[in-house]
Amino acid sequence: MSHVLHRDLKHVLPRAVKGEGAYIIDSTGKRYLDASGGPAVSCLGHSHPRVIEAVRRQVGEIAFAYSAFFTHEAMEQLADILVAQAPAGLSRAFFVSGGSEASEAALKLARQYFLEIGQPQRRHYIARERSYHGNTMGALSLGHDVNRRQTYEPLLLPMTHIAPCYEYRERREDESTEQYGRRVADELEAAILKIGPDQVAAFFAEPVAGSSLGCAEPVPGYLARLREICDRYGVLLVFDEVMCGMGRTGHLFTCAEDGVTPDILTMAKGLGAGYQPIGGFLVHDKIVRALESGSGQLKHGHTYAGHTVACAAALAVQQAFQEENLISRVRDLAAGLRARLDDTFGQHPHIGDIRGRGLFIGLEMVADRETKQPFDPSEKKWLKLRQAAFAEGLVCYPAGGCVDGKSGDHILLAPPFNLADSQLDEIVDKLGRALGASLA
Repeated sequence: MSHVLHRDLKHVLPRAVKGEGAYIIDSTGKRYLDASGGPAVSCLGHSHPRVIEAVRRQVGEIAFAYSAFFTHEAMEQLADILVAQAPAGLSRAFFVSGGSEASEAALKLARQYFLEIGQPQRRHYIARERSYHGNTMGALSLGHDVNRRQTYEPLLLPMTHIAPCYEYRERREDESTEQYGRRVADELEAAILKIGPDQVAAFFAEPVAGSSLGCAEPVPGYLARLREICDRYGVLLVFDEVMCGMGRTGHLFTCAEDGVTPDILTMAKGLGAGYQPIGGFLVHDKIVRALESGSGQLKHGHTYAGHTVACAAALAVQQAFQEENLISRVRDLAAGLRARLDDTFGQHPHIGDIRGRGLFIGLEMVADRETKQPFDPSEKKWLKLRQAAFAEGLVCYPAGGCVDGKSGDHILLAPPFNLADSQLDEIVDKLGRALGASLA
């Protein structure tokens, strides 16, 4: 009997004992092609020698230096390498232990910013439906993943939620793509006006939606319109790139493809590629200036913020990206994977949409392709698919609720950036067999 309080008390998990490149090996010797990196974490696969050596070296030098008392070389270099590649204006970095902490820190920083500039009345936050920003109480309140929220609903903070950018289901037949994007973006302006233009602190959005909406990407002009509205009313724009960022979409920062710069950009998952727990945010220089000319402090922190070993691992990941030309490799692999998925599932009667950017791809499962009718949520097709994929030796990331929070099943693929071309065929072949088994 296990003494671990596992997430699922009715299901015995396989025991992972080794990682080799894109594969996880369990205690029986079974090999699983990790085509989702857990939740889009393992972007370098497993057992990358450069990162392992960086962790060993850092532990041998100093394992922990409290960031309220000391800085250290790994943290300074990591901030340098990220800021050098970030959209113009994002000038400082702060590191935490994961994506939930990054969202929580961004919430608090937005509040502090308005106190520093003499606008203490700004305390309201807006985010999007069917979004996920983390599992701490503030981040869970900010997100709108119905399944994750329902147990804690009475405890959550009040937040305002507007429609996501979900073209597959929500663009009307009489709208162009650009018209649809403007319509849903303009819900932000309507929400700001309803709350009060001088009452809203920040708006949070994933540039490419993650686990709750299966890689729904923004239509052209959508992110730029959000930026325009936030600027008009003095609202901070926060991009949550925890899942979609760090090269996953073919750019180190997802928003770079749209040419839109946020005021705060959160990151995690691919930042450390799973070799150490790490997250963080980049912040615009206008916020830094407000803190410097005001209290002179960031009034937030954690014991393990900027952890030495975590920063050393993340620095090695970023160096591997550059030296192995992996962001360009993402774009090449993405073209190959998308072509294979389109060939195999493009006309599948139970795949309604294939979407996403780079190696961040979602497939939406439907009961009827023509009507887009989702499966009955009680059937839990997403869970059956995950189990069938495991049986085939494939790790992917299915979930439910993308349509309305309850119905709608999708599959998320987020494989490593250093896959072999032959492994693209393996992903698609195993996924095809798993889909067939889950629908039987």
